[in-house]
Amino acid sequence: MKATWVVREFSELTSLELYKILQLRINVFMLEQECLYPECDNKDLKGKHLMGIINEEVVAYARLLPPHVSYSDASIGRVVVNPNARHLKLGTELMQEAISAMRKVFPNEAVRISAQAHLQAFYENVGFVRVSKETYLEDNIPHVEMVLT
Repeated sequence: MKATWVVREFSELTSLELYKILQLRINVFMLEQECLYPECDNKDLKGKHLMGIINEEVVAYARLLPPHVSYSDASIGRVVVNPNARHLKLGTELMQEAISAMRKVFPNEAVRISAQAHLQAFYENVGFVRVSKETYLEDNIPHVEMVLT
């Protein structure tokens, strides 16, 4: 199955799209990964939202933020694939779509991510380079900072 990729500003999201995005993020980040943190952090209001949709379901998602929201650089975050769709191997396609969308809006900006440490090789495969010397805990999960220039 092929995903349809859609990028929307926060104000363009339908209430159903927003519900499905938050449902996916909460189910994976808070329940599956057992991280208790404020999912609604006001950054959603400032960013764009990339959704991979199959059969009217959000199966993949990433939040695209402008510079000076999370970092001085533009950033990609909340990268997630629905557990029921992981067999479709959408992760690389999701990141390629996210990078493409960022390049259209911020063509000369570096893109920074805070990557779960065990996914460092995955992000390197789409062009990111690790810039943090040390691994650090974010929501009790080891992370590394990476940049795409």
